[in-house]
Amino acid sequence: MRVIGGLARGRRILAPRGRVTRPTSDYLREVLFDLLAPQIDGKTFLDLYAGTGAVGIEALSRGAAAAIFVEQNRSALAILYRNLDRSGFRERAVVVPMEVRRYLRRAAIRSEQFDLIFLDPPYLSGDREAALTIIAERQVLAPGGLAILERSARIAQSEVPTGLEHVREVRHGDSALQIYRREI
Repeated sequence: MRVIGGLARGRRILAPRGRVTRPTSDYLREVLFDLLAPQIDGKTFLDLYAGTGAVGIEALSRGAAAAIFVEQNRSALAILYRNLDRSGFRERAVVVPMEVRRYLRRAAIRSEQFDLIFLDPPYLSGDREAALTIIAERQVLAPGGLAILERSARIAQSEVPTGLEHVREVRHGDSALQIYRREI
């Protein structure tokens, strides 16, 4: 697995052995960042369930001003730190070792908002609906901002929470990206 575009293009991204994480495929990252290209420059990117950090590192490589990586698994965190060092983006990154829903509630209390949020929860967990609902209800996503959810293509699309508009879906193999925009 490698960084696909931008400043760190071609740099290798490490992944833990086993099933600790399920990194987003190169193809889906390429499609995602082709869609986000006009909106990423200078923005803060929130990478939830960050795993290896591949998506947030790609965002930094393509011009995001900063990225916040939220991950609670210790093995994944160790790899994430190594990947940030290898890519040269450690100074523009904040790593938060915390459960995602707890982090989102804390961000809402602090009135933090993000222009771009990527969520890649374990496919079989119920976290996707809960996290999307918190993002919508607590207005963690800035007006007009995008939230991108990666899910199994075999699982039905999540119900769209009030305050978010479903913009697009991209499928590849067993994965799908659902893209939402916060209504203004």
